[in-house]
Amino acid sequence: MFFPEKAKEEALKIQDMLVNWRRNLHQIPETEVDTPQTEAYICSQLDELGIPYRKGVGGHGIVAVLEGKKKGPVFAIRADMDGLPIREETGLPFASTNGNMHACGHDAHAAMGLGSAYILSQNREALEGTVKFIFQPGEEGCKEGPGGAKRMIDDGALEAPSVDAIIALHTGSIWKEGIKPGEIAVRYGSAMACMDRFEITIKGKGSHGAYPHGSIDPISIGTQIVTELQTIVSREMDPLEPSVVSICEFHAGRAFNIIPGECRISGTVRALNQDNREFIARRIEEMARTVAEGMRGSIEFRYGWEGPPSVVNDPEITKLFEEVAKEVLGPEKVRQIQKPSMGGEDFAFFLEKVPGTFVFHPGCNEEKGQVYPHHNSKFDIDEDVLWIGPAVCSAMAVRWLQLNS
Repeated sequence: MFFPEKAKEEALKIQDMLVNWRRNLHQIPETEVDTPQTEAYICSQLDELGIPYRKGVGGHGIVAVLEGKKKGPVFAIRADMDGLPIREETGLPFASTNGNMHACGHDAHAAMGLGSAYILSQNREALEGTVKFIFQPGEEGCKEGPGGAKRMIDDGALEAPSVDAIIALHTGSIWKEGIKPGEIAVRYGSAMACMDRFEITIKGKGSHGAYPHGSIDPISIGTQIVTELQTIVSREMDPLEPSVVSICEFHAGRAFNIIPGECRISGTVRALNQDNREFIARRIEEMARTVAEGMRGSIEFRYGWEGPPSVVNDPEITKLFEEVAKEVLGPEKVRQIQKPSMGGEDFAFFLEKVPGTFVFHPGCNEEKGQVYPHHNSKFDIDEDVLWIGPAVCSAMAVRWLQLNS
């Protein structure tokens, strides 16, 4: 029988393999869903493990299927694998040189996904059902269309066979709260916020800068809109329910002495539930339109509902994961996250379809100088704790299948 202590033992045995996988992937970062090199590398490792897979899912995604000793329910482990358009400045001997960078830990996620596949493939007799491994590109989003999770779901990643439960993890330093490398952390309920984008194009009337009375100044209108939008969170939202409205772009004009005819602002909305998400979206449009019309202008408004909703963890699966992690690592190494993150994660799309949980794998060790945040050109992780991911994920897969077969 496959017990949590064996999962730890087997994960520690492949620590060097995990580091090697992570470093190989770190050197070939690719962005959005255009990840052919990453796909080819992961497929080559799955070939060596003898695990069948379907590639090209939703772009360059991979879905591998490991059948156990008997038919039964299906448990999935998702690992994202895309990088970011950032030029790396870590100075690591295995640093990327292609102008992109794994600055969010997805190289480690993919390596830990392969580690879980390795451990479970060596212990098929313990699987009372099937395990799917979903290697997903495009978690960081795409310039056009939906991100990787939605594309993979639409391309059948959760079907044939249908997934009954799913887990994923994120390494790094997303949650501080004194959680350190060597531990694992769970969050009950809403773990991360929705990740929406809105755009407002303000239409006015251009004029010479010396004759402002001949214009309908879109810059003046835009600045008033920006000011008013800040009152949505400060005056219209329950202060006990976190939410964010941030203006992150303001584009207007091309010359110092010309009042332009239009300008564009865009920003992001973060909320932890769908009701607040819809309320904020509605109020942004209402406020922007009212301000613009009151100043003789008009707007075109777009809200990007293609962004992921909030990450909401299933309480029963989260509780089981917490119990299993305590058996693998010891109770003192398993923590509960008290505050949600206002960052977003498109694992939320999977959780809309299948119950599951998204957990935190602390991977930045300040004692080793890993003090740079996610999406920074000097971001790095502590490779010494990579084994923890496959240990807890493989143990969770076995335990969940045992309880639900």
